[in-house]
Amino acid sequence: MTPWVRTLITANVLMFFLTSSSPALFEELALVPTVVFMRPWTLVTYMFLHAGFAHIFWNMFSLFFFGPRVEARLGGGNFIRLYLFSGLVGAVASAVVMPGAAVVGASGAIFGVTLAYARYWPRDTILLWGILPIPARGLVIGLAIMNVWQGFGVSLGGGGIANFAHLGGFLGGWLYLVWWEQSSPAARFKSKATAPMRGGGITDIVRWSQISADGLHPVNREELLRLQKRIADGEASQLTPDEKAFLNRLSP
Repeated sequence: MTPWVRTLITANVLMFFLTSSSPALFEELALVPTVVFMRPWTLVTYMFLHAGFAHIFWNMFSLFFFGPRVEARLGGGNFIRLYLFSGLVGAVASAVVMPGAAVVGASGAIFGVTLAYARYWPRDTILLWGILPIPARGLVIGLAIMNVWQGFGVSLGGGGIANFAHLGGFLGGWLYLVWWEQSSPAARFKSKATAPMRGGGITDIVRWSQISADGLHPVNREELLRLQKRIADGEASQLTPDEKAFLNRLSP
């Protein structure tokens, strides 16, 4: 197991045994939307509570199965932020749609991790119930459809299942991954590498014309003066990409 997956499983198991012997603590840490402003910590603590052995077993099994590969892909810091953000969005979604229902469980956070797994390895085969082979992408689509159907179609709430926390977990996971992919160093490098090269506009012509030749190597000075003469002669639009790149390197 990877570090954060191990830590999260350990924390959930410890909290399960602790709250099993202390109903008062369980109630203090559970998310109850009507009192969330008085107990804001429950937006996070609810993720570490479970209503029974089957509840925690399947959640931890899913985290054990999907989590390590996602953590290895994202790195520990991004993995735990993805996990907590997915759980937080799941809490908000459930509170907005079902304000009268208390919510416990790591499902929302784990659904965000599951979405990340399917995003990066969509064709990986998952054996549903250990028997039925299904691609990871199909699993996520199926879970989403099932939770929408149960949430809206079966007495609005799915018979005690926090369907909207699950759907919120998917949403939170997707939002975090989109943000991370667009703000990562690799994305910034790609943006710079694929950005259109500056050159040819009035602003560029003025900027290039103002480049000082003082202090340049004789070879660069000669090339700069040659290009500035062409610009002065009205040939800026005829400069090659390499010539524009040369001017851009020298300009502020």
